[in-house]
Amino acid sequence: MRYWDSSALVPLIVREPASLTLERLLRQNSFIVSCWMTSLECWSALVRKKRDEVLTEEKLERAKERLDGFTQAMDIVPPTQRLKQVAMRLLSVHTLRAGDAVQLASALMWCHDHPKDAEFVTLDARLRSAALAEGFRVVPSL
Repeated sequence: MRYWDSSALVPLIVREPASLTLERLLRQNSFIVSCWMTSLECWSALVRKKRDEVLTEEKLERAKERLDGFTQAMDIVPPTQRLKQVAMRLLSVHTLRAGDAVQLASALMWCHDHPKDAEFVTLDARLRSAALAEGFRVVPSL
């Protein structure tokens, strides 16, 4: 099973250089686990693309539909006090932003603190390093 960070989901929603690689990973295992705030992070990335004129209004609407589809199908790790505590620990030991710490903490909650047999899907370099340090197998290979 794989935990998907929002940086890895956006290329499944709109065409980006990593889209084909991530589509292959999704075809191998279509079960997506992610954090309660992933849809918000993805939406933020999509509206930023609209503001930067990378997406038209029409493409943004189609992207929103795809995001909604992923959100409805994925298994969501909810916010808990334990998740907050783990995220705070991660912020203390890794060079992460708060959102990335919440993503990694969610992945640790999902695998019950045993990341050895779990994969973490991300395109974010800092999050990748922290996930590797925490014991996850990180994909895709960069």
